[in-house]
Amino acid sequence: MASAADPAAAGERRSASDGLGVVVLAACAAWSLVTATAHGGRPEGVLLAVLAVAAGYAAGRIFGVLLPVAAPCVGALAGLGLAIATPGPQISLQLGHSGATAALLTLATGAACCAAWAAQTPGPRLALRLLAAGITVAAAVLGSTTGFATCAGVLLCSLAAARMHHRALGLAGLAGAAALVTGLTWAIAEDALPDGPTASLEGQLTRHRVLLWHDALRLAHQELVLGVGPGRYGELSPTVTQSLLPDGKPHSAPLQQAAEQGVIGVALLAAAFCWMLYALWRTPRSTPVALTAGASLTALAAIASIGNALSFTTVTAGAGLLAGLATARPLAAEGPDDLPDIIR
Repeated sequence: MASAADPAAAGERRSASDGLGVVVLAACAAWSLVTATAHGGRPEGVLLAVLAVAAGYAAGRIFGVLLPVAAPCVGALAGLGLAIATPGPQISLQLGHSGATAALLTLATGAACCAAWAAQTPGPRLALRLLAAGITVAAAVLGSTTGFATCAGVLLCSLAAARMHHRALGLAGLAGAAALVTGLTWAIAEDALPDGPTASLEGQLTRHRVLLWHDALRLAHQELVLGVGPGRYGELSPTVTQSLLPDGKPHSAPLQQAAEQGVIGVALLAAAFCWMLYALWRTPRSTPVALTAGASLTALAAIASIGNALSFTTVTAGAGLLAGLATARPLAAEGPDDLPDIIR
């Protein structure tokens, strides 16, 4: 009785997480249309991001079932190739490209580590971990300091996940880390930190980016619930209009949501991230796979809090793909310990 009930219960939990994802993504799309109708904004960017996440997640679930090792390996190589093709900080004066490069490298490292944990034999597992280490080195070669730090963090978290038997605790810690980075970003935008830390952080972030955040927060205070409308930040930000190379973005996903879609938009963005962590908690994959994917998505959330990474379709599709790969149930079990710790 117990053995028959466990697979059914696992299927119900997975269906619940899938249903939650549908609701959250549909709400994100619907709210962008509501705010665009209220203020004449342009919701196409948000709708494209939602579509990219959904398509990536569906593709990840399909390929994760059929090719649990090969699919994330190919995804890692594709992410590395896209990062190399994306203009890096050395050759681009726009802030957004460096964030996209760091995000793609981070997702690629996470995919390689997930493939390593899914491998059955030591040889392929070692080769895939070397691939993840190589992507981390590539981040340093490309001049992406943020990418190197996040890739190294994902690699270390993946190795440490072997000793973590209760995934709920690990995922809760990752959620707390994302909340901490977002709160720090908000505090800088509010000028709520002491002068010393503020000056130090501004030196790392650049004064221009901090001014963009100030403008976003000012717009958010003006339209607390609905925001000024999706895509309208660039029209209303004095810093953007005075920039030599404006891209119309505040280079912080939470602050952009607050400015353009109000507090409900911020809540929906947080809900999308929490849904991915919840799906990883309920996944039938092994705990190391779940925590590795969670670490990658948390690193992406940190990058998006201080950059423009989520404005790139390749990044949002990659995030959905990694989440789908890590929540797919392979046709062949990864090992005898896959299911008992699903809800720990």
